Amino acid sequence: MELTRIDRLKNFLQDKNQLITIVVHANPDGDAIGSALGLYAWMTEQGFSRVYVVAPNPYASFLHWMPGNDQVIVAEEEKDKGLRLISTARLLICLDFNGMGRTAGLEEHMRASEAAKIMIDHHPDPENDFDLMISDTKVSSTAELLYECLAGLSDQEAISLTVAQCLYAGIVTDTGSFSYGCNNPRTYEIVARLIEKGVDGAKIQRLIYSTYSEDRMRLLGFCLSEKLKVIPEANTAYISLSESELLRFNHKEGDTEGIVNYGLSIENIKLAALFTEKEDHVKISLRSTGDLDANMLARNHFNGGGHKNAAGGKSFASLEDTLADFESLVKNERF
Repeated sequence: MELTRIDRLKNFLQDKNQLITIVVHANPDGDAIGSALGLYAWMTEQGFSRVYVVAPNPYASFLHWMPGNDQVIVAEEEKDKGLRLISTARLLICLDFNGMGRTAGLEEHMRASEAAKIMIDHHPDPENDFDLMISDTKVSSTAELLYECLAGLSDQEAISLTVAQCLYAGIVTDTGSFSYGCNNPRTYEIVARLIEKGVDGAKIQRLIYSTYSEDRMRLLGFCLSEKLKVIPEANTAYISLSESELLRFNHKEGDTEGIVNYGLSIENIKLAALFTEKEDHVKISLRSTGDLDANMLARNHFNGGGHKNAAGGKSFASLEDTLADFESLVKNERF
């Protein structure tokens, strides 16, 4: 971590009584929530008196075990409070997103806020909307990058077990339990230091990946047995779920998390996708292997983006038309 960036970050954090609002992206995942709650815990332990966490909308229940979860303000459920914390903040710390558009209904208020804005993120092509940008696409996760920031701001000893648990959750979820995006030895050095703090990796693995509801398990079975489509000539597999199918399995936020990855478990498949029909759009999750660029596919065709091998987007066409467009793209390699 460059000392100049740490020094600038220290300058923004000199006043421990200022109103600080930590904001994560819409549909926050484990990296976003783990980073936000890890930072929240560190700041409160360091004596910051007015720190809040705002998420645009609800997130998966398997992340609710994290320390401090009860302090998260979900703007979709507490709109006035969430918007007030953004508009009156002296400092906005934006975690795990690289542009205001990723905050959905909060975007307008984020842009209008007179607060200083800090971005800590690992996604490519960040937008220049921030007063301080701490961005590194080579790290496994925002949680890993945040660890480097906190160690630079104080020292490694100041990272408590509470902070370590949250950061570990962020790293383990954004690497698929260390199955992708984690070829840098530094990632494992940081994980080792978190475990030295007392993190129980096996317990966190169970809390995240072994607490499925019966409905979620049956939805997964339905996806694999009835909805998985393989396009062998394009080395592609995808799953699509309509609103009625989601309703059939009593879908809750987070129930489709990780389903997209199953396509890549098939021999010779290099691109996997999950299409989920929402009220006004189709949500698209993309995963790829090797040099196949899921980020460019999402950016160029589906109003999205992300990482080279893990990206997402939206389509405002019908589910049927979206699937037809996707099939045409992959069969003709037009991305």
